[in-house]
Amino acid sequence: MEQSNYYQTPPKSESQFVNRITGLFGIRYPIIQAGMIWCANAELVAAVSNAGGLGLIGSGSMYPEDLERALLLVKQLTSKPYGVNIPLLYPDIDKHIELVIKYEVPIVFTSAGNPKKYTAELKKAGIKVVHVVSSVKFALKAQEAGVDAVVAEGFEAGGHNGRDETTTMVLIPSVAEILDIPVIAGGGIATGKSMAAAMALGADGVQMGSRFVCSIESSAHINFKNAVINSNEGDTMLRLKKLTPVRLLKNEFADKVENAEQSGASDIELAELLGQGRSKKGMFLGDMKEGELEIGQVSGYLHNILPAAEIVAEVWDEFVGTVRSMSAKLTSY
Repeated sequence: MEQSNYYQTPPKSESQFVNRITGLFGIRYPIIQAGMIWCANAELVAAVSNAGGLGLIGSGSMYPEDLERALLLVKQLTSKPYGVNIPLLYPDIDKHIELVIKYEVPIVFTSAGNPKKYTAELKKAGIKVVHVVSSVKFALKAQEAGVDAVVAEGFEAGGHNGRDETTTMVLIPSVAEILDIPVIAGGGIATGKSMAAAMALGADGVQMGSRFVCSIESSAHINFKNAVINSNEGDTMLRLKKLTPVRLLKNEFADKVENAEQSGASDIELAELLGQGRSKKGMFLGDMKEGELEIGQVSGYLHNILPAAEIVAEVWDEFVGTVRSMSAKLTSY
């Protein structure tokens, strides 16, 4: 049985794999590195983009001057397309928007807020805009706001999450069937096999966070990277749903959050427990006891720290091999 041309990949010396996402971004593979706070520095972004994927600067943990330095550095490290992830609830959001326009960032992923507020301004500047959603309802709102694509992120994902706890396997086909724009799958994806599953469900590409946290170039502290690759199934949990849902790796801080929630702590009490700088303390400075450790469920499946380029190549090769294997199995029918 002849394979679909949609899944055929050219030799490495030739042109890119072509679909709606690679065409939209001008990248070789529809593999996007999530803009994780404290983990997505310029070095990681450039490494992913140079390998044929799309790297995203995680601006949510950056002051405007930090973002500016990262933008200047990434321009030195790659000539390939790259982007910036901007959480719309960030205090200095206007300055971040000014910076991505000033430095002609080609692609911006927005999250945690209303996409209507900045999408038109960014697109007027020639920037492709993608918004992260956790439900069909918000996917439709993002499309109405004029974004070029959405990331549909299931609750398996690390970091901030949807309140409905809709899984990736349920969310992707629901969103893909109703939208006209491309859909990128996020949440629980770290391998070529899971990428193939997401594409079979209607996704045009995938976004991976946890897998790239455990890359050599990631700015995550080595203690955090080691904690992730040594974690097991069930070692993450979704917490802080009263404030904003976040998936955490279990540690002493996560236990305190769980105990507070079970005892009926108020929003104010939970906010005080969270305090300032918890995520930096854990993911960037390496405090594995009292830091906030944001990571996805798929962490229990990760067992090594690799160069980002090797991760991209490994995921893509496994994706192609999986699709070809599945196609070959159909020849017996």
